Amino acid sequence: MTLASERAASAAPGKRSFAPLVDPRARVLVLGTLPGEESLRRQQYYAHPRNVFWRIIFGLFDATPPPDYAQRLTFAAAHRIALWDVCEIGERARSADTTIRLERPNAVDRLLDRHPLIRGIAFNGTTARRLHDRYFARRANLTYLALPSTSPAHATIDFTRKLACWRALREVLEAGEGGSTVHAG
Repeated sequence: MTLASERAASAAPGKRSFAPLVDPRARVLVLGTLPGEESLRRQQYYAHPRNVFWRIIFGLFDATPPPDYAQRLTFAAAHRIALWDVCEIGERARSADTTIRLERPNAVDRLLDRHPLIRGIAFNGTTARRLHDRYFARRANLTYLALPSTSPAHATIDFTRKLACWRALREVLEAGEGGSTVHAG
């Protein structure tokens, strides 16, 4: 890290995650890192117009995401998908996951205890997986999916390939009890 990037990181404002979006019927928890700038501005998960998260979630079920955010959330809940972030709070320069520091994790373990029907965790990118594993032990009864980030910053994988990797999430929804790690990206 250069002196300039250290200064920028130390001046990075604190960011705070949203409340979890979880329905009692949820079977898979998608974990991101921390909301990006556009998501914070709009107070919506995955709000950046070039983030392909909603296109992927709807694409898994051969549907098109509506422009209305509430309808997107209803769709995710109806398909037993919960959303949250690993970090409750942290400092980060802009929306760059690689600059997250001084983070404090959300109570992911408590959420899982309160929602025992969740059988899988899907990490939206490498940083979400790394941060989760820093703070939480993996549970033998869950399937863990290491999926490529849907962020526009992770453009080395095209949409079609990302969607193919994310199909593992639908497989967990349709399968019985898990207990493994799947690297789909």
